[in-house]
Amino acid sequence: MHWASLNWTDLVLSLFRGTMRCEKPDSRDSWDWAVLTGDVWKKHGQAVADATPYFPGSFDRPPRNPAEKISSGYKAWEYLLYVVGLGPALFLDIGLPDKYWRHFCKGVSVIRCFQQYNIPTPQLVASHERAVEYAADFETLFYQRMESRIHFVRQSVHNMPHLGPETIRVGPPGLHAQWTIERTIGNLGQEIKSHSQPYANLSERGLRRSQVNALKAMIPGLDHTEQKGLPRGSVDLGAGFVLLRARDEHKHHIDGEAGRVIREYLEEVGKGRISGDLVVARWARLRLPNGQIARSAWKEKRKALNKVRMARNVKTLIDGKYEIGEVQYYLRASLRGEICALALIDFYSQPCPDLLKRSFETLWSCTFEPEADLRLIPVESIVSVVAMVPHQYAGQRRFFLVEKPGLETIWEEEEDEE
Repeated sequence: MHWASLNWTDLVLSLFRGTMRCEKPDSRDSWDWAVLTGDVWKKHGQAVADATPYFPGSFDRPPRNPAEKISSGYKAWEYLLYVVGLGPALFLDIGLPDKYWRHFCKGVSVIRCFQQYNIPTPQLVASHERAVEYAADFETLFYQRMESRIHFVRQSVHNMPHLGPETIRVGPPGLHAQWTIERTIGNLGQEIKSHSQPYANLSERGLRRSQVNALKAMIPGLDHTEQKGLPRGSVDLGAGFVLLRARDEHKHHIDGEAGRVIREYLEEVGKGRISGDLVVARWARLRLPNGQIARSAWKEKRKALNKVRMARNVKTLIDGKYEIGEVQYYLRASLRGEICALALIDFYSQPCPDLLKRSFETLWSCTFEPEADLRLIPVESIVSVVAMVPHQYAGQRRFFLVEKPGLETIWEEEEDEE
């Protein structure tokens, strides 16, 4: 936790802000990477704060304006969402020189990989190679074999190449990182009841916790922690998907492009023709197997931007390909005698291939044209809720992807160049 969200991010920001200690004969005038100064730093901080409405509530605490709050109890999670989540796009926007931006993005790609709870072997191998390259390039770009800059090379840089081998040895860092340890320390501490012998009591509580967890692992039927009742009016779709209200009290007439898309899908999949008006009952929310709640534009757009934490943007997996879209609403329909849950999604464009390649797949930047790619898909194709944050690139308004740390990231194995 501390390495990725505090130590490494502090090093990066200290370099880009030019606040690192400067020793003679070195001069800050030669630090062409120090671009976060003066008005640029203030404008950048405001851009971070402006991203708040685009972070879903499931992302927990969004980063505050670092130009104003970075010295006021800025949380580790805020650093993580700010630097690792927003950094690739916002540092590009402020004009960070390309060689430093690409090096930064390489580090971000490594961190995002090792925050996952499940890491595919090809991705692990590729990320380890990048980690080794990152550490070597850091010395070339910043340290430059100068004795006066030896304090630039902190432990957080040399720690990165060890992540791959340690993952093979003990598992993904997300499963044994300090997030987990601190939470365990906290809830075990809450169970202490003996004030005269607190440490003995703590040991017994820890032993009992281990025994109970072992029994649950051996006999899953004993684990009732997730067996909670569903909210009133919800519909359990199976496989961890649950439709949640709000819901149209009466069926609603659907026309226009949405009506055409729904009608064509139902006729194609249902193998029958729909005569007359198309009417459906819209649903507003969907709970995913990972616990996130995906919302919809139908309800969210009724709120002011500063009153919402957007959760209508989702990552989907369709025919083995990841795509990002904005959910308009959910509905249920009878297809071949079976009631199915569907989502009407307005998809973003494919990411800019140049930015994607140059950023080591960390900057997934798309355009969005309402109803340009409207599709009806089964809700089971939705993988997770994501943030799509607006930014400017080449004079064009675009949106870049931020995924919640810990969840599986979009990654495609690189093809070997001939």
